[in-house]
Amino acid sequence: MKAFRKIGLAAATATAFAAPAAADTELTMYYPIAVGGALTEVVDSIVSDFEAANPDIKVNAIYSGNYDDTRVRALSALASGEPAQLAVMFSIDAYDLIEQDLVVAFEDIDGVNPDWLNSFYPALMANGRIEGKTWGIPFQRSTIVAYYNKELFSAAGLDPESPPATWDELISMGKALTNDDSYGLMIPSTGYPYWMFQALAIQNGKEVMSNDGLTTYFDDETVVDTLEFWQSLSQEHGIMPTGTVEWGTLRQAFLEGQTAMMWHSTGNLTAVKNNASFDFGVAELPANVRLGSPTGGGNFYVFKDTSDEEKAAALRLIEFMTSPEQAAAWSIATGYMGVSPAAYETEALKAYTEEFPPALVARNQLENAVAEFSTFETARVRDGLNNAIQSALTGSMSAEDALGEAQSAAVRLLRDYQ
Repeated sequence: MKAFRKIGLAAATATAFAAPAAADTELTMYYPIAVGGALTEVVDSIVSDFEAANPDIKVNAIYSGNYDDTRVRALSALASGEPAQLAVMFSIDAYDLIEQDLVVAFEDIDGVNPDWLNSFYPALMANGRIEGKTWGIPFQRSTIVAYYNKELFSAAGLDPESPPATWDELISMGKALTNDDSYGLMIPSTGYPYWMFQALAIQNGKEVMSNDGLTTYFDDETVVDTLEFWQSLSQEHGIMPTGTVEWGTLRQAFLEGQTAMMWHSTGNLTAVKNNASFDFGVAELPANVRLGSPTGGGNFYVFKDTSDEEKAAALRLIEFMTSPEQAAAWSIATGYMGVSPAAYETEALKAYTEEFPPALVARNQLENAVAEFSTFETARVRDGLNNAIQSALTGSMSAEDALGEAQSAAVRLLRDYQ
């Protein structure tokens, strides 16, 4: 496998790639760079390799912040008539993009290979396949994993090769690991609180939404019990800080030893590997009723207002970036998972995972994974859930009252779609 080439960047917000004069199709691709650090050089290298192999296509990659920023910028460009043919956006944006008639199903692009559409992990396709068609192709994909400091485990008299496998063990080990200098556990409750909450609810045996984007279960007794459990980790058991835990600074807190365990995206894996001054482990999330994590991350989408030639070129780019070799290289460089079984059969990823087994944890967890929370009116419904979670964790509302309000708002928002 060719190593990634380093390309200097004048700015991390937008990059245009030079192409030969023969290029007769130009693509603009919006791409989210936010999780796990600056990845622009990695994407630069993949696109540069694609252009070398496809001199008739020029790609302008616009790096547009986090997933929400990327959706706003890409859709604003479309609304103002600026060219945009494809983007990597939240996998959970699919319902809204379809409802707004902004994206095209891959089956409706001339020349698409059905075998290619079926080559990805089914759990990663769950958010992209709706009503029998494929609207999103997985690329920057993840599950939530548990990172833990093996040195702090040993210091607390715990087996550093046996992280907690159940909620009861999470509490007991968390208490052993908590002291004046370090908490036992931190679960982020800003940024993507709904994502962490969905993981806990799944482990408690209950989904928070239906699989058709029309119904939420925020006020279900088991879901309320889940949020009360999250509250108890700080308020009753004292193994987590009170209030909220910041998504953006949690990785650094873990690297500095402020917490012995953290739940975070596998997209942080390579950054933790490169920066940890201690031996660390990565584990699947613990179970209560069952094991489980939602998938996460981004999918490729092709915009509907695109010529047939541009759709064909966009398809070639997406096929290239999701090929086993490129998916393997991406996984090694970032920590995000390879999106197909074939990626893990490449010599590069087989060698890497043999040397560094934690790189397999997120992939293995797909066996117990479910689709990430997604509904129609996703952003507004999700904001209501996020606010409920934070209100409960900060003590301003009870879990039952907060989730009841979020459920009432979701019912109002989804009524027209039902």
